[in-house]
Amino acid sequence: MTDDTTASSPLSAMTDAWLQMTETAFRSATAMNRAALGVSENGDGASPADADGTEPSDLPSLAFEDGDWDFERSVEDAAALGVGDAVTFTKRITDEDVERFAGASGDTNRLHLDEEFADDSRFGGRIAHGTLVSGLISAALARLPGLTIYLSQDLEFRGPVEIGDRVTASVEIVEDLGKGQFRLATTIENHATDSTVIDGEAVVLIDDLPE
Repeated sequence: MTDDTTASSPLSAMTDAWLQMTETAFRSATAMNRAALGVSENGDGASPADADGTEPSDLPSLAFEDGDWDFERSVEDAAALGVGDAVTFTKRITDEDVERFAGASGDTNRLHLDEEFADDSRFGGRIAHGTLVSGLISAALARLPGLTIYLSQDLEFRGPVEIGDRVTASVEIVEDLGKGQFRLATTIENHATDSTVIDGEAVVLIDDLPE
């Protein structure tokens, strides 16, 4: 037991911070283990989300998930990956996504950020950056079992995605290149227009997960 002076000392503060970090890591590991067993803290198989909507991911290759995201995959074991295996990833492209991408990438094209400017364009309003939307392919690839490393990506942009549109990225293995490398067909569908807005092909390397 400590007195108030000890509790407020720098050493005590560092110790408290370390204990808090350790407890957080333990809770995260426990949540992931429970998810793997189909059991959660509230007993219904669902992990309680954080205040910002994110929660620990069930997949050891990912840091977290978001309540608005959905994904499905056909295989759980990296050793079993083969032609025909696929992953889909779905999310809504929000105004916040577009603004953050503009700041992170430096692509501040007014077509993406200025409604009045974009109204007079061929699109009749603001649209999301094409490379922001294509990034969902990377999100789908990250949900393949194992640790996915991008080697190449070819893309064809077929249509715009407006702010607020919900889109799905699909990746499907079309060729096993050997030595852990795979060629995949990659597409993105816009639910708002029921159309393919991006089509392409990727090559990835699947490594074992770090210990």
